[in-house]
Amino acid sequence: MALCVNRNTPRKDVWRAEIVLATADGCGTSEIMRRAGTSKPTVWRWQARYLDEGIEGLQREKTRPSRVPPLPRETRLTVITKTVKETPPDATHWSRATMAAAAGISPSSVGRIWAEAGPKPHLTKGFKVSNDPQFEAKVMEIVGLYLDPPERAVVLCVDEKSQIQALDRTQPGLPLKKGRAATMTHDYKRRGTTTLFAALDVKSGMVIGECMPCRRAKEFLAFLRRIDRAVLKPRDIHIVLDNYATHKTPEVQAWLEKHPRFKLHFTPTSASWMNLVERFFAEITNRRIRRGSYDSVNDLEDAIYDYLLLHIKKPKPFVWTKSAENILTRERRALDKLDEIRGNRKQASDSEP
Repeated sequence: MALCVNRNTPRKDVWRAEIVLATADGCGTSEIMRRAGTSKPTVWRWQARYLDEGIEGLQREKTRPSRVPPLPRETRLTVITKTVKETPPDATHWSRATMAAAAGISPSSVGRIWAEAGPKPHLTKGFKVSNDPQFEAKVMEIVGLYLDPPERAVVLCVDEKSQIQALDRTQPGLPLKKGRAATMTHDYKRRGTTTLFAALDVKSGMVIGECMPCRRAKEFLAFLRRIDRAVLKPRDIHIVLDNYATHKTPEVQAWLEKHPRFKLHFTPTSASWMNLVERFFAEITNRRIRRGSYDSVNDLEDAIYDYLLLHIKKPKPFVWTKSAENILTRERRALDKLDEIRGNRKQASDSEP
């Protein structure tokens, strides 16, 4: 039989096959029991399994019912309800141990219930709903620029990554090697800060970047002039940016009046995620800044400019995929849910003596 010849066959499958081979050789049940070192019911079981299913039957493990009785449905509903609607008296969220004590079951049972039902009380996600009265109009405007940009115009996403610290680690870390991650000391020396002004071209992925010491209207005007020199005339320039005060000063407004090809589009308040340049900032932070060690601000700025040069050689745009309707639907759903929660809390507070 092929199972016995193959060296990669598990030992238990070979043992079962030897029972069948001994049967085929005409050995009696007692002789097979002696060779296999097993009981008579076991011999009969594998003989019957081979007759019914062949070789596949010898390799299949028969499922056995668990010796642990399943939890009652009421217990499962109690755990899920407590997880979603209550909190423990001494903590902000449930753990398997605290829920097990409250429900009178084992922590492993709690883990199985959570795995099947899906709640994850140990995790939390941040969110922020915009309260901008012009939220809908701004979303329609900015998403329209991303998905259907104007002809013969450039759409730039502009923002500042401020207070980038030049951190000098107090000790050199150990290099990466098999079985060990690279190490980095938790303490550092601050060598100063810089601010990266960046303009991301939505269509091509090209980035205009410049490091400046501060984030003031003066520096923002200087960066607008840099953009004016970089973008060929007479193309219009549509700029998506946030509502930071330095973007709206009288000096900036006066300069924009003299340069009518610049058209500013402000993101809704608390919705900086709509500015695609934030995605570029995340890339440069993760790839070049966060794990670096810099002796000075100049060293940090050299690293940033080096990253910008490499990015310009192989630019890749960030593709916007969400429609305005999808964003507005999710926003309305979140607002309705928040209103419902506020209403329930107010009703509960009013009913208290």
